[in-house]
Amino acid sequence: MAPSKDRQRKLARAKFDRQQARRAERERRRRRITAGLGTGLAVLLIVAGVAWAGGAFDSDDDNATTEAADICLWTPLDAKTNTDLKEVGTPPTKDLPETGTETMTITTDKGDPIQVGLDVENATCAAASFSYLAGKKFFDNTTCHEITTEGAVRCGDPTGTGNGGPTYSFYSENLPAAAPEPSPSASAAPPAEVTYPKGTVAMIGNPPGSNGSQFLLFFKDFTAANPQYSIVGTVTAGLDTLEKIGKIPTVETTGGDKISPKEKITIKSLTVGAAGTPAPSASAAQS
Repeated sequence: MAPSKDRQRKLARAKFDRQQARRAERERRRRRITAGLGTGLAVLLIVAGVAWAGGAFDSDDDNATTEAADICLWTPLDAKTNTDLKEVGTPPTKDLPETGTETMTITTDKGDPIQVGLDVENATCAAASFSYLAGKKFFDNTTCHEITTEGAVRCGDPTGTGNGGPTYSFYSENLPAAAPEPSPSASAAPPAEVTYPKGTVAMIGNPPGSNGSQFLLFFKDFTAANPQYSIVGTVTAGLDTLEKIGKIPTVETTGGDKISPKEKITIKSLTVGAAGTPAPSASAAQS
């Protein structure tokens, strides 16, 4: 995953540098135009300079460069190697929202819908992936197959095995900072800051950092010394439903871990934004 992560960072940095370079060049042009102008031409040329600075005279090549910038990368996975993967194409790589929040609504068979505010700014690619998969109805009629010992409900795997997901992965974008090393002083150390407060929604990958469709809904606070789950959003409504789900008794899995819900937890539907919004076109269909 490291090469993809490095390339993603380079893409983001290159995009920022292009934007800054264009702005600086426009400002230099405006200053050259307005400097030393005669009184009779000043107004006309200032108006032209402002339009120029706003991009009115940018070349088509400049716009094409901006439009071609990739925002996210999706690492392909082989469904022949892992038969639990589901082929649904891949999300777009460009022209994706990068600011604000989006509303994700999870309707289960356990109570009122759970609403999540997706952090588009800090988890751009995770939010884009949720939006894409929701448009494909990827999560509909799937189960939340674990109630973890960390205090979270694990969902998003159509097979319910912990190995399933789409035929792509993406790197972690918004990992919490690791807890500081304990002080060698004799005085008692202050309590560690909660890494994943109740209501946090985070991606879970296998291996960590290789995210697909599986996610965690934390129904209680959890503090991790070495955080591995990338935060994608926060529950904004339906926390009581989540807490109710978290109280479902668990039984041991075949591996001996007591994390399998005794009751089936079904996601009836998962939507992002307005219900019925069509999915973005897959990158596989792009020319």
